[in-house]
Amino acid sequence: MLSRPALIQITLVATLALSGTALMAQRGGWGGGWGDGPRWHDAAGWRGGPSRSVEHGEGPVQVSRFRADGDAALALAHGSISVVAMPAGADDDAVGPAPDQRFNATFEAAVEDRLVHSGYDAATITPTSGQIAEVRVIRIEAQPREAPHKPVSGEVSMGVSNRGTSMGVGIVIDGSRPRGAIISTRLEARIRDRASGQVLWEGRAEMLTREGDRRWSDQAIADKLSAGLFDGFPVKIGEASLRR
Repeated sequence: MLSRPALIQITLVATLALSGTALMAQRGGWGGGWGDGPRWHDAAGWRGGPSRSVEHGEGPVQVSRFRADGDAALALAHGSISVVAMPAGADDDAVGPAPDQRFNATFEAAVEDRLVHSGYDAATITPTSGQIAEVRVIRIEAQPREAPHKPVSGEVSMGVSNRGTSMGVGIVIDGSRPRGAIISTRLEARIRDRASGQVLWEGRAEMLTREGDRRWSDQAIADKLSAGLFDGFPVKIGEASLRR
């Protein structure tokens, strides 16, 4: 038969377990996230798909940029330009559902703003001259959300000695919600000469964000990716990691 102190300890465990369950119910369970957001574009994209690893962490922008050789590059950052969605089939590796037009429009507007800042005229468009900027956004889940936490956990240990029987109770109360998934968002852009179709410049910028993080609205992600992608345009090329 258990001693009186042991019975008190067991009663305490039961009471705390019920309190933890009540607390979880008051907070509305473990919901939230991006359920009402844009569709994810699960395209493979740029030569084999997104390459970001969660090891890079949230926030920094990984950038890769390429520029045409020779005199063709001299046309960059001059004249008129129009920003459009990258045509389907523009990359043989690109597969997935049709893009969400409203979601893509946020990124296209951010790209246009950076191009105008670089010296382009986006207001005057001629059908036979100038340049075209093709834009695509790819969003995938880089790491799934955490599994639900146990509100109350612990262990009970018992021992026997020459003084009788003893019992110890260890309790851990976790009222936190599981962290959301890590989302990889990649912005790709390709600038072509309108008349010849020649690619003058292309680049991609990618970053990781936590699902449900209020700091990272679609607009905030679009602004940061476009700023990183066109940082130093058209002079800077190659790869870079931007932490601003």
